Amino acid sequence: MLSYIAAILSGLAILIWSADKFVEGAAALAHQLGVSVMIIGITVVGFGTSAPEIVVSIIAVLEDTPDIAIGNALGSNIANIGLILGATAILAPIPVAKHLFKTEYPLLLLATAFMAWALLDRRLDLVDGFMLMGLLMLCLSYLIREHRKHPDAYAREESETVEIVHPMPLPAAIGWLVLGLVLLVGSSKLLVWGASQFALELGVSELIIGLTIVALGTSLPELAASIASLKKGKPDLAIGNVIGSNLFNSLAVIGLPAMFTGFSVDASARARDLPVVVGLTLLMVLMSRFPDPGSRRLTRPKGIALLSVFVIYQLYLYYEVAAG
Repeated sequence: MLSYIAAILSGLAILIWSADKFVEGAAALAHQLGVSVMIIGITVVGFGTSAPEIVVSIIAVLEDTPDIAIGNALGSNIANIGLILGATAILAPIPVAKHLFKTEYPLLLLATAFMAWALLDRRLDLVDGFMLMGLLMLCLSYLIREHRKHPDAYAREESETVEIVHPMPLPAAIGWLVLGLVLLVGSSKLLVWGASQFALELGVSELIIGLTIVALGTSLPELAASIASLKKGKPDLAIGNVIGSNLFNSLAVIGLPAMFTGFSVDASARARDLPVVVGLTLLMVLMSRFPDPGSRRLTRPKGIALLSVFVIYQLYLYYEVAAG
């Protein structure tokens, strides 16, 4: 048992560190190749914050533990909105930029709906994978076009991306990119092994482990980004980070593994966990605008509501495991 716990903890630690180095290397390489800061922020950084979820899910499917992959994707979306965004709003009310309602929110709702549709038949295959990844490419293209059309609306996000692009020689950028990717894969294999064996030892489903331990662990980059935004006095950046991460989780974290191999989806994921993801996503969007459309803020009471949903959901999972 202790060896499985050690594998999970060490896997998570290396996973988070390697994801950070992967983003630094990728951003520096893109900058060296003349890619604009805007595109780096949307693609490289957006992918980077979801890199732990993506790689873990691919490894889980290849290791024949697909329930960990699905639990990881759904659980990370739930944690991002309920735990991370909820806790951030409690600590500091989050102003919601007007452009989110025109671009990011509609895209997130579309991605969530598309993910739900793909999971309805409880089977993911190559066609689902290509459709989900195709939608992700369309979403990214649309975001890049909107950034170019309305640069002033995204000025703050671009200034934050500049801080991530550390100037370094081309060989160093490639080195960090390759090292980060290798460690991402290695630590993901360690994490998936530890999580699957831990589930077997406890007699609980791999889906539950994916929804809890793995999902919370792979959401640590989003938590770190939200804490950093609070320290800088920019809590509004937290919501953009959560939307971007959930967009990648809904499409890439589920779509990419399906492109490697087809697999079945646990009935509980569709009946119990997917409705929570959809419900929390809708709740976040509605709370951002109502009851006062002129305010457009996630206030502390709204943060408490989001966090309460997350806690109730986690307690439900705990009692379901205890009852089983």
